[in-house]
Amino acid sequence: MTTRPTIKLTHAGALKALTAAVAHAEALGVPQNITIVDDGGNMLAFVRMDGAKLLSGETSKSKAISAASHRQPTSRLDPDLELKLAIASGGRLTNLEGGLPIIIDGVCVGAVGVGSGTGAQDIEVARAALAALGAEDQRP
Repeated sequence: MTTRPTIKLTHAGALKALTAAVAHAEALGVPQNITIVDDGGNMLAFVRMDGAKLLSGETSKSKAISAASHRQPTSRLDPDLELKLAIASGGRLTNLEGGLPIIIDGVCVGAVGVGSGTGAQDIEVARAALAALGAEDQRP
């Protein structure tokens, strides 16, 4: 067999996840950078909320790419490999908290990365994105 059927995260799904994450960040009173990527790490949606830290936009992207690439929460990546991952990937992979894969029906269709709050706040906002899609919630 040379092909296989699969499900894909659409831009509409990415916007639904993004909207839910923004609403949760607003409820927390924590402005966030939120990135949604597809299963290949390609950006589908991004927002830098008013007041979110500028450089956390980059970390939110790295968190999303890392979670999609490894199909697991970023906080599960081996801390002993932190520097090696960053160097080998040109800074695109990280083990910072706040990156969660979007898994639907057992298939990783993408990931969400959140940055600008504490690690716990970033995870909480990312979980709101998962909940909006009915995605599995892998605990970090």
